[in-house]
Amino acid sequence: MSEYKILFTGTMGAGKTTAISAISEIPPVTTDVQNNDPSLHKDTTTVGLDYGELTLPGGEQLRLYGTPGQQRFAFMWQILAKGALGIVILLDHSRPDPLADLSIYLSNFAELIASTGCVVAVGRLPLSASSALDQYSKRLAEHGLICPVVRADVRDKAQVLGLLDLLLLQLEHQVAPL
Repeated sequence: MSEYKILFTGTMGAGKTTAISAISEIPPVTTDVQNNDPSLHKDTTTVGLDYGELTLPGGEQLRLYGTPGQQRFAFMWQILAKGALGIVILLDHSRPDPLADLSIYLSNFAELIASTGCVVAVGRLPLSASSALDQYSKRLAEHGLICPVVRADVRDKAQVLGLLDLLLLQLEHQVAPL
């Protein structure tokens, strides 16, 4: 049985813990602690990692890792990125500058993204703001990247599985013979 590591990253509150919880076959391991920053409207925050597991139909095992979202825990980002097969970047469109948030993750995970696959999932995006997805794609292009950008509700298991499908399709395309 093959095992692969998939990384979920993004800002605090973007839904990394929720996404992993939605699809994990085991009770997720979390390192959430009480949030003591009142400017961040959230009761808890991840300070180490989240972990879950998912078995694919062919028997391959996906190890799902979630990073802490706050930049003060960025040292964990590179530790968790080691050996990852691909990355899902979760963004909260309701934040003050979600495009700047995207740039932070593209820069910090540039090496991983360049050698694997990447999917950008935007949450809290009103239906009336569908054209905003184009702005995220433009930001990716500014970083020299092309990867799927989709609207997602990470509470929905089917949508999170769809993100993984998009990621795995990219990876299959990278190794497909010419």
